[in-house]
Amino acid sequence: MTPSPHIDPPLVLIADDEPNILLSLEFLMKREGLRTCVAADGTQALAAVQRERPDLVLLDVMMPGKSGFEVCQAVRADEALAATRILMLTAKGRETDVAKGLALGADAYITKPFSTRDLVERVRALLAEAGTRSGR
Repeated sequence: MTPSPHIDPPLVLIADDEPNILLSLEFLMKREGLRTCVAADGTQALAAVQRERPDLVLLDVMMPGKSGFEVCQAVRADEALAATRILMLTAKGRETDVAKGLALGADAYITKPFSTRDLVERVRALLAEAGTRSGR
C-alpha cells in the first residue's frame, strides 16, 4: 500500500481594509483548518489572487485602491482565475448592491454584521463546490 500524497488544505484570501475584521477572519479560517493570506486593499487583493491562486476569496466591497466589485470583475475576466470562488462581505446590504456583486460574478454575498457560523457554513459549501468542479 502506497502512502497517500500530502494534500494542502484550501487557501483562503481575506481582503478587507479593517484590521480588526482581517484579524478575526484570519483566526476563524485558520481555526477551520484552512490556509490564509490577507490583503488590506483592493489593489493588494487582486495582486494576491493572481500570485497566490486562492481557492476562495473573502472580499470586502468598500476598500481603497480598487473596490471589491472591481476586484471581482477583474478576477472573472481572467480565464486563468475563473475557478476562484468569491464570497463578498460587505456592509452594503441593499438589494441593488447584492445584485451588482452577483452580476459581476461573486459566488455568494454576506452582509456585515454576520454570524461566524453562517460564514463558516458558506465557506465550507463554496469550497466543496470548488473541489467538485476542479476535481480536487
